[in-house]
Amino acid sequence: MLEALTGTGLAASAGLNAYIPLVIMGVLARYTDAIDLPSGWQWLSNGWVLIILALLLGIEMVADKVPVVDHVNDVVQTVVRPTAGGIVFGAGSASQTATVTNPASFFGSHQWIPIAAGVIIALCVHGVKAASRPVVNATTAGFGAPVASTAEDIGSTVMSLLAILLPILVLVALVALIAGAVWVFRRRRSRKRQPVEGVRTQRLFG
Repeated sequence: MLEALTGTGLAASAGLNAYIPLVIMGVLARYTDAIDLPSGWQWLSNGWVLIILALLLGIEMVADKVPVVDHVNDVVQTVVRPTAGGIVFGAGSASQTATVTNPASFFGSHQWIPIAAGVIIALCVHGVKAASRPVVNATTAGFGAPVASTAEDIGSTVMSLLAILLPILVLVALVALIAGAVWVFRRRRSRKRQPVEGVRTQRLFG
């Protein structure tokens, strides 16, 4: 169960920011004993890989905080974030962390399952994030973009750390994400109703 929660938390984190969970896993594996990556995923802790990921993370964090550019970035990240989700779920669920002592036992020999699960989870979270950003930009005249992006970066960081160090708390974070998704779709529905109601009012009193 803990393996599944670790992978799920990391994949959800990748849905918010593709590079944060990759960097956190690589840094912790390289410099601490908090996580021991399996042989097939040890490249994540390579120094050059971490440098490249850090550069990509910097670009992502800047682009995601600029209105209009954030939308273009979300389109590009539709491929990147699910891919990262598959990587971190596969690596995280098969690794030995401070709280998981029986790595990969949950999935047995079906190695493709955790990667596919990570892709789906990250894609769903990314979809909610991409759908919420136009709502935030429209209701705040674009000023909410950097605030929302910073909150997402913090959420991705916290989720990644919880997934590795305290995976049981991932459940709490997932509940918060679901609540956020419900709020986003309610806001989108209310925005769609407003123009229709405005037209009806004009017809009645025009």
